[in-house]
Amino acid sequence: MQWYHYFGGFWAGMFLANFVPHFIKGIAGDPFPTPFAKPPGKGLSSPLVNVSWALFNLVAGYLLFRFGKVSADNCLSVLICFVGFTCISIFGAMNFVHKHKA
Repeated sequence: MQWYHYFGGFWAGMFLANFVPHFIKGIAGDPFPTPFAKPPGKGLSSPLVNVSWALFNLVAGYLLFRFGKVSADNCLSVLICFVGFTCISIFGAMNFVHKHKA
C-alpha cells in the first residue's frame, strides 16, 4: 500500500467516529454543535442539520475507508483507521463537554 492509502484510512476513522454523536443527537431530536452553528462548533444546530451532517460524515468516511483500502488483512491499515477514530473521539469529548454553556 502507498502512504496515501494510510492517510485516507486515518481520515476514514475520523469521519466515521464523527458520524456517531451527530446521528444519535439528531435522531433523538436534540440540538448539538455542528460547523454550521453560530459560533461554528460551539452553538447548537437543529436535529435536522445534525442528521444531515452525520450522513455526510458517514458517506465521506465510507468513501475514504474504501480509498484507504482498510482491510483486516492489513493490520496497520486497521490500526491507523482506529487512531483516526480515537483522535476525533477524544477531541469531541474534550470539546463538547461545555456544549450547554454556548
